Amino acid sequence: MPAPSGNKTVAGGPSLRLAKLGIELAASSTPLGANVESSDAGHFLFLSGTLPVVNPRLAISGRLGENLSVKEGREAARIASFNALAVAQEHLGNLDRPKKLVKRTVRMATAERFFEHAVVADGASDLYAQIFGPETGHTRLLYGVYSLPIGVPVIVDTIFEIERPNN
Repeated sequence: MPAPSGNKTVAGGPSLRLAKLGIELAASSTPLGANVESSDAGHFLFLSGTLPVVNPRLAISGRLGENLSVKEGREAARIASFNALAVAQEHLGNLDRPKKLVKRTVRMATAERFFEHAVVADGASDLYAQIFGPETGHTRLLYGVYSLPIGVPVIVDTIFEIERPNN
């Protein structure tokens, strides 16, 4: 699943960009609680928080600034972002309906003296710039907390603006 981590943008729509980057999305995972993975309203698709899970196992666990490095946090954010794309693709049928990433919230399990939240979150933001283009931009909220479910270091919440299907 995870592919190149450079900032290179590839031409074409999101599905074509993923293919050109050699990225294949895994099936989305099951939510941890009594909720759904995705819900659309009007021109927006809201995704539940996605985790750094691969082959349904937690790929990276721990706390940033304690037993995880910034590099590991960035990779966790990228994996969670791939999983968000898989949820969007499953909900929408393809990844060409999202017009842009509107907002991203990144929660991180951090040690008290960890201050590199933005660098970790860029692991998610840089990926989306590759796929949706850097010109689309998005808003972002970052924060560190002491603990997250099942020991995950990062949870990524995502809101896309989507094209409505022609009826």
